[in-house]
Amino acid sequence: MRKFIKISAYLSGFIVLLIALLLTYVKTMLPAVGEAPNMDIEATPDQLQRGQYLANHVMLCIDCHSTRDWTLFSGPTIAGTDGKGGEVFDQKLGFPGKYVAPNITPHNLRNWTDGEIFRAVTSGVSKDGRALFPIMPHHLYGTLDRKDIAAVIVYIRSLKSIENETENSSSDFPMNFIINTIPKQPEFTTIPSTSDKIGYGKYMITAAGCIDCHTKQDKGKFVGEPYSGGFEFKLRDGSVVRSANLTPDKSTGLGSWTKEKFVNRFKMYADSSYVHKKVVPGEFQSTMPWTMYAAMDSVDLSAIFTYLQSLTPVVNHVEKFTAAR
Repeated sequence: MRKFIKISAYLSGFIVLLIALLLTYVKTMLPAVGEAPNMDIEATPDQLQRGQYLANHVMLCIDCHSTRDWTLFSGPTIAGTDGKGGEVFDQKLGFPGKYVAPNITPHNLRNWTDGEIFRAVTSGVSKDGRALFPIMPHHLYGTLDRKDIAAVIVYIRSLKSIENETENSSSDFPMNFIINTIPKQPEFTTIPSTSDKIGYGKYMITAAGCIDCHTKQDKGKFVGEPYSGGFEFKLRDGSVVRSANLTPDKSTGLGSWTKEKFVNRFKMYADSSYVHKKVVPGEFQSTMPWTMYAAMDSVDLSAIFTYLQSLTPVVNHVEKFTAAR
């Protein structure tokens, strides 16, 4: 009996040692995506225009890195705050830590190289080597065309410099260890021809990050069928809004929609007559930045719809909104 206890103690100690070594490795040796590339992006008018389009209306960098007015429907960005950072995603919203969107104007990025910005956007590693929580979907941006990432960098370099210091993000246990395993080497592609409706639509919907919001997740992992909706967004007032089913199921998704209806659903927010509705706590609110996506090119929206219609229909009735109790 004494021998058994002794062996058990040795085994327990060995397991504890292995766990300690593993955690030390994860904390000190990861993320391991390599050094930031040595690059000096030459700004051109075409790149600036492309970057402005992507950052504001597709990848929505400006949405998360600006101040949003949540007293209005869909929380439009406040003029003059472009890129200043400060948006908080914390435990009250269901996140495993407190994540703060950093300032991406030249004030904060003045000491960053183009390669360091490129690595952060496509691999999820900051200038100082910290792993970035994938609220910014670097796992998706790392599958885009290098030229599009370069264009975004050119654009954010052109933003008005705003002096606004933001605190570093922090993760709760065990995410403070897990986060270091998330960054990975990018796997770039090239932009498909617009004539390849499905391929081009898949590229644009990836750039827009739609899969992350429109797929149910549990502890950061997909547990629902892609684009079938049901992902929960907790609001500050305690209400919950859920993403829509985008698959072509006729009863619970977009199966009965036409391309025109889909495009017009976005474009209605770009109409000069549209006025943001005031929203008081407890009323229906949406985290979807409609007015930013509304300026997406109709060709791109149409291609996204074509891609979505090519998916397998998934029956998933989503209760869009639950008011705080």
